[in-house]
Amino acid sequence: MRRGLIIINAYSSLASSLNQSERLKAEFARLGVETDVRRNNFFPVSIAEGGEISSEADGYDFCVYLDKDKYVSMMLEKRGMRLFNRHDAIEACDDKMVTAVRLAGRGIPMPRTLPGLLCYDEGVHVPEELLDSVERRLGYPVVMKTACGSLGKGVFLLGSREELRAKAEELMRTPHLYQQFISESRGRDLRVIVIGHRCVAAMLRESAGDFRSNLELGGRGTPYALPAKTAALCEEVSEVLGLDYCGVDLLFGEEGMLVCEVNSNAFFGGIERVTGVNVGRLYAEHICREVYHS
Repeated sequence: MRRGLIIINAYSSLASSLNQSERLKAEFARLGVETDVRRNNFFPVSIAEGGEISSEADGYDFCVYLDKDKYVSMMLEKRGMRLFNRHDAIEACDDKMVTAVRLAGRGIPMPRTLPGLLCYDEGVHVPEELLDSVERRLGYPVVMKTACGSLGKGVFLLGSREELRAKAEELMRTPHLYQQFISESRGRDLRVIVIGHRCVAAMLRESAGDFRSNLELGGRGTPYALPAKTAALCEEVSEVLGLDYCGVDLLFGEEGMLVCEVNSNAFFGGIERVTGVNVGRLYAEHICREVYHS
């Protein structure tokens, strides 16, 4: 019997997350693969007293890892489980700064980005020199992001020295980054789903009242005909990061598209409704080809 495991976050109650796992379960069933959907709170792997990795997830051919708890994915993979996506790819996408560093030097266009500097001492303040550097290199408004976050959360548009100082003080002990604001793309971006290094669906996301265009924040999606050059860019991003599946978010720059973020567990319910593409089926079929070579 063909069997797969779908792991979701131990705490998530998001409808989008629960829909993702149930949609995949249904598509696997259509392909003759029985899957179990389980929250990560059963501790599928642990380190035993003798130092070996002990598993409560044996007997499965693969695992669709719809979570970002990196210790579990690392141990599952070390134990020999084939993950979708692989641990390194999930880890690279979970931290926006790591994503940018991995893509850097490949000719992939991105907004100008400065890494956030972490503070480990109490009772200190953000130095004026740091604020001077951000202003000089990125100007205003400037985007500041927590390194880890999704659904548009932890992304801030700052329009003055006072706002920059306040947010830098707030996040000085949280991994973060500073990024050039692409004014041409205010309130709109492009979400592209890539499976097996091939673009399968794209939608334009637009917001009338927010500089962020996420559907979860009230943005509106419409189908988008992907130019060959943009498709090739997204496919290259997925290859560089080693992703079986991802959502690539692109900004409309003055001279062309810019890669903003890459999501290894991009929710596909919204883009399925907008485009009519059965993303869940395509992803399940890709996994079966990889695992069963059929």
